Amino acid sequence: MSSIRLFILSSFADFGPMHGHLLRSIAERMQVPLWTDISVGAVYGAMKRLASEELLEEQGREREGNRPTRQIYEITEEGRRVLARLRREGLSEVWFKPDPFDLALTRMDAKTQKMFPAIVAARLEAVRAMLAERKRKNAEYRAHVGPAKLWALRHGEYRLEAEVSYLSDLLKAAPGIAAEKRGGAK
Repeated sequence: MSSIRLFILSSFADFGPMHGHLLRSIAERMQVPLWTDISVGAVYGAMKRLASEELLEEQGREREGNRPTRQIYEITEEGRRVLARLRREGLSEVWFKPDPFDLALTRMDAKTQKMFPAIVAARLEAVRAMLAERKRKNAEYRAHVGPAKLWALRHGEYRLEAEVSYLSDLLKAAPGIAAEKRGGAK
């Protein structure tokens, strides 16, 4: 499942032919980084990949004033078929990616292990700050989005709240982890 493919193809299906700059503006206006893993700047490269896969096709070119010529793309029939599949997969597939933190937790050296309680406390504060910022931004957008986008925004809050809960519990266990004898793999 690719979030950026779903976003781009659905944008072309919803808004019609456009150039990359307009798609980027749509992504910025929709605040997609708040509720997806999409970087707004990545849309240009992804559009070109979708065109090379014949999911988008060049419809023409436009030039306004002394601006550079822009390629106008539209979604193909194959793009619409792929979009239908991506929409279903996006709702039905569960994405749970391992956090590199877990690997680092099991691979600490003695110096890091001694600092572990402070590291966890700092991480907890960073996640709490992220949660507070997410809630602040979500509160700004709540009045301007429909129910589906509201729940997409809220999903990020739930995930950060779960991380705060995990780190709070881990912080209680951190002194024992810091005191643990390190040896070979167990």
